[in-house]
Amino acid sequence: MAKGARYCVPFRRRRKGKTDYKARKALVLSGKQRLVARSTLKNVIAQIVVAKPRGDEVLVSAHSRELAKKYGWKTPGGNLPAAYLTGLLCGLKAKAKGVKEAILDTGLHSPSKGARVFAVLKGVLDSGIHVPHSEKKLPDEKRIEGEHIVQYAESLVSNSEEYQSKFSKYLEQKLPPEKLPEHFVKVKKNIIAAFESGGQKA
Repeated sequence: MAKGARYCVPFRRRRKGKTDYKARKALVLSGKQRLVARSTLKNVIAQIVVAKPRGDEVLVSAHSRELAKKYGWKTPGGNLPAAYLTGLLCGLKAKAKGVKEAILDTGLHSPSKGARVFAVLKGVLDSGIHVPHSEKKLPDEKRIEGEHIVQYAESLVSNSEEYQSKFSKYLEQKLPPEKLPEHFVKVKKNIIAAFESGGQKA
C-alpha cells in the first residue's frame, strides 16, 4: 500500500471498485438525469436517476426479472436480448413519467463495443428517449435479437450432451435456443403493447 505524508486513502466505494468519483462528479455537474445501466452474470438493471443533495433519486427502474414475470420472457435475464428489452422497458416507463432525455452512466463497466450496457442504451433509444451516444458502440440488430446465440446453439447440435448442458434453462422453458429471435420479437411486442394500451405505468 502506498505511504507518505501526502497520501490519501481512496473513498470506500472506489477501493471496492464500485464508483469512479471523477466520472460521477462530471455526470452530476451536468445537471441532467442519468441512465444508469448495470449488469450481473444473471440479470440486467436499468434506471433513470437524478442527483439530489441528499443522494440519488431513482425516477424509474427496470429489472430483467420483470421480463419473465410480466411479459413472458423465457430465457436467462443476463443475455444481450434481455439487456435490450430491459432498456426498452425502462425507456417506456421513463416516457410515461415525462422524461425526454438522459445521459449514459456506465459506472466502472468497460465501454466495449456491443456490450450489454449498450444494448440497454439501444433499448432506451428505441423507446424515444434521447441519450447522446456513438452509433459505433451499439450492438447490431442481429445480436440484439440473439442471432449469435442461435449460431452457437447450431454449432453444438451434433454434441447432444453439451447442447443440453449449455441451454438447459431454455429447454426447461420448452424454448429451443434456435427460436430465440422469434421469441424476442414476441416479447418486445408485448412490452410495447402494454404501454400503448395505457395499462402499464412507471
